[in-house]
Amino acid sequence: MKRKERHQLKEDELKTALSRLYAWARKYQREIFVGLVFVGLVALVILGVKVIKAHQLRKESRLLTQIIELRQSLEKGEMEKVNQLEQLKGSGRFSRLAYLELASYYYDQGQLEKSLVYLEEFPSRPKDVLWVKALDLKAQVLRAQKKYEEAVKIYELLEKEGPDDFPEDIILFHKAQILEESGEIKAAIELYTRLKNEFSQTYFGYEASQRLTQLQLGG
Repeated sequence: MKRKERHQLKEDELKTALSRLYAWARKYQREIFVGLVFVGLVALVILGVKVIKAHQLRKESRLLTQIIELRQSLEKGEMEKVNQLEQLKGSGRFSRLAYLELASYYYDQGQLEKSLVYLEEFPSRPKDVLWVKALDLKAQVLRAQKKYEEAVKIYELLEKEGPDDFPEDIILFHKAQILEESGEIKAAIELYTRLKNEFSQTYFGYEASQRLTQLQLGG
């Protein structure tokens, strides 16, 4: 008997809870509907953003492949590919690479002014690895033009604002080379010494050590 009473009591409690829930839902049905619509819209927006990002990534990946293939064609002497590479320039994640590849191509050809034009046009944001490579190449162009002071300023900027994932020893070594060529031997020795001590396990640390020895021997 008591078991039946307990069972009945539980059923009554459940009915009461459901009844209250139903009453609450009816009372706030408009607010609930608005809330569900809002959640649905948020979900659609998130899904849309993901789809757009995925599409953009595929587009940029295809663009990257095109740029690399065109650069390889230029190396083979297919000059007609220059115009195609020109058309791929832009401020996008990978389209910036077209500026860098064109500048690099003309630098290799000894056409420094043409190379510099593309490097001047290179987008300054974001400050990532491509940005560092573009400025490094610009400094090398200026070095070839014997504009040492301007080149050093670029490396000083890279030391301050370069991304953490770009090897600092490359920047320091190139800066040391320019200082040496411009006659700033003492400053060059200081940088080579730093490279030797702080980057002893890297290629540029080794090269700095070799160059340091030559300078100390008067070579």
